[in-house]
Amino acid sequence: MPLGRKSFPLLIKVSEIMYIEFKDMPEKSRVWVYQAGGQFSPEETSVISSKLSTFCEGWNVHGNPLPTSFEILDNQIIIMAVDETGLGASGCSIDSSVRTLRQLEEQLGNDLTNQGKVTFRSNSGEIHVTSALGIKSKVISGEIDRDTFVINPQIQTKKELEKVWISASESWMSRYFPN
Repeated sequence: MPLGRKSFPLLIKVSEIMYIEFKDMPEKSRVWVYQAGGQFSPEETSVISSKLSTFCEGWNVHGNPLPTSFEILDNQIIIMAVDETGLGASGCSIDSSVRTLRQLEEQLGNDLTNQGKVTFRSNSGEIHVTSALGIKSKVISGEIDRDTFVINPQIQTKKELEKVWISASESWMSRYFPN
């Protein structure tokens, strides 16, 4: 070593992998609910799981890893979750998750990020997706009644996922049903 030079150890930042099993995420974790335009095939579910696992392993806010997870419900609904007890998800980090979902959308040809749709479960248990603009006609025709289960778009925490399916009369659609 030349005179006058000091030796410094090489510091390498090893990024932490922050993907956590969904069941292990805290109840107060922030969630985003994405309703697909149609059900996922087993192959699509595999592609989604692989892509979202990789994304969650690297999801960060300004270089700091976030404890994250995802879950696929009813082969049609994607739930993204972040434990914000340490660091909160920033606009940039949320944008990166939406970019990943848009890539999946393109790859699968299945609408995930359009917020102008309503997902409901028919009396036979089938899941249907329709434009929010066409809801009134579905109510008038009787396809959706006050007891029809719909996705609650106001879910914000993992705990609230207990009520991800609510009756139409408990949702914003209540105005279409007489008291």
